[in-house]
Amino acid sequence: MSDDQNINISDEAKNFLNSDHQLLINGSWVKSKSSEKISVYDPASEDLLTEVDSGNSEDIDAAVASARKALTGEWSKIPSHDRASILNGLADQIESKFDILSELEVLDNGMPLPLAQYSIASHGTTLLRYYASWANKIHGSTIPVSPGGAMNGESITYTRREPIGVVGAIIPWNSPLIFAILKLAPALAAGCTVVLKPAELTPLTALYLGELIQNSGIPKGVVNIVTGYGETAGAALAHHPDVDKITFTGSTEVGKKIVEASIGNLKKVTLELGGKNPVIVFPDADLEKVIPGAARACFFLQGQNCMAGTRLFVHEDIYEAVINGVKEMAEAFTIGHGLIPTNDFGPLISEVQKNRVLDYIQIGKEEGADLITGGESVGEKGHFVQPTIFGNVQGDMRIAKEEIFGPVLCAQSFSSDDFEIIAKRANDTNYGLSGSVWSQDISTAHKMAMLIDAGQVSINCHAAVDPAIPFGGNKQSGWGREFGQEGLEPYLKTKATTVIF
Repeated sequence: MSDDQNINISDEAKNFLNSDHQLLINGSWVKSKSSEKISVYDPASEDLLTEVDSGNSEDIDAAVASARKALTGEWSKIPSHDRASILNGLADQIESKFDILSELEVLDNGMPLPLAQYSIASHGTTLLRYYASWANKIHGSTIPVSPGGAMNGESITYTRREPIGVVGAIIPWNSPLIFAILKLAPALAAGCTVVLKPAELTPLTALYLGELIQNSGIPKGVVNIVTGYGETAGAALAHHPDVDKITFTGSTEVGKKIVEASIGNLKKVTLELGGKNPVIVFPDADLEKVIPGAARACFFLQGQNCMAGTRLFVHEDIYEAVINGVKEMAEAFTIGHGLIPTNDFGPLISEVQKNRVLDYIQIGKEEGADLITGGESVGEKGHFVQPTIFGNVQGDMRIAKEEIFGPVLCAQSFSSDDFEIIAKRANDTNYGLSGSVWSQDISTAHKMAMLIDAGQVSINCHAAVDPAIPFGGNKQSGWGREFGQEGLEPYLKTKATTVIF
């Protein structure tokens, strides 16, 4: 572990951390009704960073009322091309505050600074500009029909795509700013209004984004931000009878609760949930690409990533070479605080998460898997766990079936050339989010990709993400899609109008 004694926090970040962090409701920062606070800690140092207001059901009521009023107010009268200009303007502001947003993301979440910078640059502003380009392309169609009653006359039927309404957006802690933007960009492009509930562990960049939203030209009440706990603010938002749609990213267990909460008013729901994603390596694969690719697939964001390739299936002919190569990379990671530029592996988000991962590592040992490297916590402070690799993993082991959400790679070998047999092993999970196939034979790669039951499959890379590529899960990995044109659809509803004349 690197020496992290000299962490430099910018004056701008210090000023923000020392400010009063309230709730953004109807365009103004207001105190929570409860006056309770949530303590926010740096997961790398365990130091207290700041406190934020803890919103409850009364605050959610106020935020939803504000969003409902804004839905039919000034926001509904702004032309679509002006909505596009506003979203592009918000992207400009994020770019102008790139350094402090990156810094706050590291302090809040623990990710290495280069990763925070890459994420904001490649998926933050780009997402806003992508959906800004869709704002003036939302249109209906005319349909030639002969409805009842029009037999003696003519008719015309046309459709309109309208905003679905008030959106409740509940986001996770593993990449907080990007998920905030991912929810806001398509919703605003569609003309919806939003109540955003950040994860209680990582509220800082969402609150800073709120300040930028205030200066972006977005009318008051269109975006409301309520920090709070999932069981209070999150549950109140999910149950709220005046919310038309919930978009949620998080665990499958919480996703099921969201679905139950939606029953009251049958609100629409999109869910991006867990994953236990396979990485399948055939004997002809290019190992110079496979080894770093497999390491990044699992250990990106310290494994706290729904797309993480945590189940590695390697043909027996190259199994040892691949495992030894990934092991070498894992052991070369420099572990420490994300604001130290030379560190490339940060902490887990919390003590609870660290203990969860360590418990799974112990389970893996007890189940008989071979611990190849890692498996220990690191340092006296911070929630650090070594990159960990298990070999000789069997498909019925808990570490092979359950989402650990940490830096634990479960490796298995295969010998069969039967694609169906390989696919059966790869699909032997409740999840179906992502996966990858590695082969220089394009026919082999395509055949295998077609058999993987996942919403996203990459060939000779893992978890290819772009604003235009639809992303989402099958089975218990979720409902619906985000990114791309398909990511806009859940924020729209269709109205058919027929005229007989």
